[in-house]
Amino acid sequence: MTERAPADDPGPETASPLGRFMRFCLENKLVVGLALVFVVSWGIAVAPFDWRLGGLPRNPVPVDAIPDIGENQQIVFTEWMGRSPRDVEDQITYPLTASLLGMPGVKTVRSYSLFGFSSIYVIFQEDVDFYWSRSRVLEKLSSLPSGTLPEGVRPTLGPRRWGRCTGTRSKGATPRGSRPADGT
Repeated sequence: MTERAPADDPGPETASPLGRFMRFCLENKLVVGLALVFVVSWGIAVAPFDWRLGGLPRNPVPVDAIPDIGENQQIVFTEWMGRSPRDVEDQITYPLTASLLGMPGVKTVRSYSLFGFSSIYVIFQEDVDFYWSRSRVLEKLSSLPSGTLPEGVRPTLGPRRWGRCTGTRSKGATPRGSRPADGT
């Protein structure tokens, strides 16, 4: 059996910080055990789950699993079935876009015209309240002069968020077509 020479054992002054930490943990098992119990108990106390733990006080951290990182926007849908995208653009999308541009707090307006369908995205400044902007768009749509849109065409205010590629809606979204522009 070989013994280590005293020169081979680095002292606490020359050992690396990790080596000193490991030596401390090995020599002070009670302190490490108490620190581990404290950290685990604290983690359970602030866990965002609905655990019933008897006498342990709970203060769960609120968690938003799907943060809302989208722009402050309102979406206006209009259907005019059987029409080409050019007809929809000329007779629905352009007049609506021009009327929505003049609202206060509007950052930009984006529009898409498809076969028999128009969607207009009114994007507001970040400091504009969502519900205030929604009511302004509804007011603007309900105050359109007669003859602006073709007969029988009624724009509707869309859901809060609409995934263009996936077609998914966020929680609390209004189904398409459920709320006409005049609010009835």
